[in-house]
Amino acid sequence: MKDYILEQLLSLTSIPSPSGYTLKVTDYVLETLRGLGFQPTRTTKGTVTVTLGGSGRPLVLSAHLDTLGAMVREIKDNGRIRPTTVGGHQWDTCDGENCTVHTRAGRTYTGVVLNIEPSAHVADKKEEKTEEHMEILLDENAYSKEDVKKLGIQNGDFIAMDPRTVVTESGYIKSRFLDDKLSAAILLGLAKAIQTGEITLNRKVTLMFTVYEEVGHGASCIPSDTEDLLSVDMGCVGDGLDCTERKVSICAKDAFGPYDYAMTSRLSELAREHELGYAIDIYPHYASDADAALKSGYDVRHGLIGPGVYASHNYERSHIDGMMNTYNLLKVFITQ
Repeated sequence: MKDYILEQLLSLTSIPSPSGYTLKVTDYVLETLRGLGFQPTRTTKGTVTVTLGGSGRPLVLSAHLDTLGAMVREIKDNGRIRPTTVGGHQWDTCDGENCTVHTRAGRTYTGVVLNIEPSAHVADKKEEKTEEHMEILLDENAYSKEDVKKLGIQNGDFIAMDPRTVVTESGYIKSRFLDDKLSAAILLGLAKAIQTGEITLNRKVTLMFTVYEEVGHGASCIPSDTEDLLSVDMGCVGDGLDCTERKVSICAKDAFGPYDYAMTSRLSELAREHELGYAIDIYPHYASDADAALKSGYDVRHGLIGPGVYASHNYERSHIDGMMNTYNLLKVFITQ
């Protein structure tokens, strides 16, 4: 299963999908699930849902397909593009990053994200790497606003950063958008395991792949019979936390508040019983799809787990061990 999940991760990260520009990635997930023999649907909003089988006590496992990104805010007189962020984008992590502009006519143009005066041999002072000091330089001979408009680029076009996905021989997974395409790949792995008979469900299980998590309303609409909602997202790694990239993280509390006590306790019991590498942590600056569902008024038990990911909203890093610990925790959670 490890190889299948990694294969899905590489496929998912290769498809640009900033929040609001997710049709291609949901097309891919729909096709993949249909190929496994399931009957997924896409909601009006764009979320992909699929019931994997089972009966009783409906459980939804949610991961999100949308990522951070940017849009064209303004085309400058010198032909450079002023961006605006999509999601909790950190521009100081993107200085020098390659990117692609996607026009509404279906054209794509590559470029690079740079500070407004990046040349060390020229700049009299260093500009802050905040949004107002960043710009996109197109890899085109475009030196004026009119030159850029002739390419078909306009305000509101999406800008996607290159993911640069790498899996090292030592098992480390490095990429942009491991949040949350790594967990989405894990859920596809669960679907594969059910299709092959590796997993027998103990309850009704539905997968939900949302497309607006990064802007706060991904799971604001969930199946009406849901009793338990488990958000499978990135686990935090950093100062004051016990999780590492090689563990599955179980979140007890995030910025919205504590997660369901019984569900969190059950997840930690299963991780301990099955000798999985895990940590229970608190995420001080985090909100999940489960939070979005509660804010929308759903009466559900909610939880949050995910593979440990270091440098969130940056060029992120996880590990195959954390990926598989998450997969195995989900596996026992839906079979016992």
